[in-house]
Amino acid sequence: MNNVMHSCVLKKDKESSVLRKHPWIFSGAIDRISEDIPLGATLDVFAQSGTWLCKGAYSPQSQIRIRTWTFDPKVDVGNDFFAARIAKAHEYRSTVHAVTDSAYRLINGESDGLPGLIVDVYGQFLVCQFLAAGVEYFKDTIIANLVEKFSPTGIYERSDADVRLKEGLQPRCGVLYGESPPTVIDVNEGELVYLVDVVKGHKTGMYLDQKENRKRVGTLCEGKEVLNCFSYTGGFGLAALVGGATRVVNLDASEDALTLAKLLYERNGVSDSRAEFLCGDVFKVLRNFRNEAKSFDCIILDPPKFAESRVQLEGACRGYKDINLLAFKLIRAGGMLVTFSCSGLMVTELFQKIVADAALDSGKTVRIVERLFASADHPVGTAFPEGTYLKGFVCHVE
Repeated sequence: MNNVMHSCVLKKDKESSVLRKHPWIFSGAIDRISEDIPLGATLDVFAQSGTWLCKGAYSPQSQIRIRTWTFDPKVDVGNDFFAARIAKAHEYRSTVHAVTDSAYRLINGESDGLPGLIVDVYGQFLVCQFLAAGVEYFKDTIIANLVEKFSPTGIYERSDADVRLKEGLQPRCGVLYGESPPTVIDVNEGELVYLVDVVKGHKTGMYLDQKENRKRVGTLCEGKEVLNCFSYTGGFGLAALVGGATRVVNLDASEDALTLAKLLYERNGVSDSRAEFLCGDVFKVLRNFRNEAKSFDCIILDPPKFAESRVQLEGACRGYKDINLLAFKLIRAGGMLVTFSCSGLMVTELFQKIVADAALDSGKTVRIVERLFASADHPVGTAFPEGTYLKGFVCHVE
């Protein structure tokens, strides 16, 4: 790393979000900037008046031109900085008891003061996503600090999200340190064992953000027949069965995910007649169920992100309404819908309106009885509301 000072000056009256400690500075806020700044290098940010504001990472190809490291002029962004941020993130997870399970999120990007960095723990392995230019620039330093503090068996990179392309970075996956992870890693959530494929699985291998919601669903499903849609490896379904569900149908479009789900159920001793695994397009299958007059006591909807950009938001709204409407029509009187959106652009108020519109069109009387969010190891900084991406509702259907 070089020690050349780079800087930029914001346009007049464009410093308000920085003063509120929001971690992003958009390209339209910048008046002038140093030349020949390397991708991801650190620069000092000044207001038009000359007042120093923050230090951040430069990303010339992204609309988010600068991601802030620190609002303290005395802090140097280097080895000690990353060691302190990593230690602080781990200390917080210890306070919320996330570390009592062998799988948890260790670093959650901007909300842990490390914009663009995701680090998930799976037993003795760490899985990282470097999703912004700044953390890519300091990748070796970050890895060295993770090794020093945690002594993992291996660190694996899953930087294969499309957002890297917006940062001028190519997707990258592979071993960063130590051993290559096994095909399947056993981890625990409480007394349950989950099987995680960190190389080919979704995200970093598992939906860690749903940890507490899986536990909650388990307490709601006693004596119920459950349809678990977009089931992936069947986590919600497993929690439901352990919680006393009479039957669970896991529905997903991926045969590989359902194969791993079957192994998962066997591993937990619930591979019996109460569990069914159905491969198919969820929208099509639910329409077929409707036409066949099938019904369930509880339906879980945990679809993938429907909106990657604002131009996709209108289509995402239609998709969410369609899937929730189909679900309401299949739920027996007195039953429940547990419905989620993980689209960051889908704010909670809009998602609630969509669910309400679907309920109205279904002809059912529906009440929202609980609101669900990501687990405590996915904190959201108060200055970074964009971090609130996962939201869900437990709906009672009369």
